[in-house]
Formats: sequence, C-alpha cells, structure tokens
Amino acid sequence: SIASADMDLNQLEAFLTAQTKKQGGITSDQAAVIAKFWKNHRVRIHESLVNQSCWDNVLKNMNWRVDLKSQSRHVDQINTPVAIVEMELGKYGQNSSSLLYLVYF
Repeated sequence: SIASADMDLNQLEAFLTAQTKKQGGITSDQAAVIAKFWKNHRVRIHESLVNQSCWDNVLKNMNWRVDLKSQSRHVDQINTPVAIVEMELGKYGQNSSSLLYLVYF
C-alpha cells in the first residue's frame, strides 16, 4: 500500500499510526522500522515500480521553441514562425533516442 500510493512522509505517518491501532496490526517498533526504510529507499522503490509497469517506450524529455526567420532568399518568408520540437524517447534504464521535428507555419 505504501509503495503503490507513493506516500509522502505525512501520509506514511498516518497510515502507520492506523496500522498500529488495528486489531492484530503492527507494533510501534515495526512502524518505526518501516518508516525509516521508506524514508531511505522511497525513490529507488518508486523507480523500480515505474520500470516494471512500463512496457513500451516513454517520453523522457521534451524541449521546444518557436523561431522567426530573419533572413531568406524570398522576402515573403521573412518573419515566418518555425516551431522546433525535440523529444527524447526510450525505455527506463536503457539508451534513448531523440526525434527532432520542424513545423513551419
């Protein structure tokens, strides 16, 4: 439950407190050990769950900008906006590939 909800520290404290008050739940010492473990390994556990749940390529990064042409052979092409979009695709933990798109308006 803790990992699938990716609980922050406040949620974790509330969850563990509820578990200690349950009939047949965990002890306060066990709750303290679980809290310490989660604080130390939360990022790695979350990354592992994400890696296991991704079957295909994912968008890792995206950059974009809009430029205006300032020089051209033809006067009518000056000040024409151009969108440049770069997307980085890949699987977690593996090399990725970049795609570059130019969109002329």
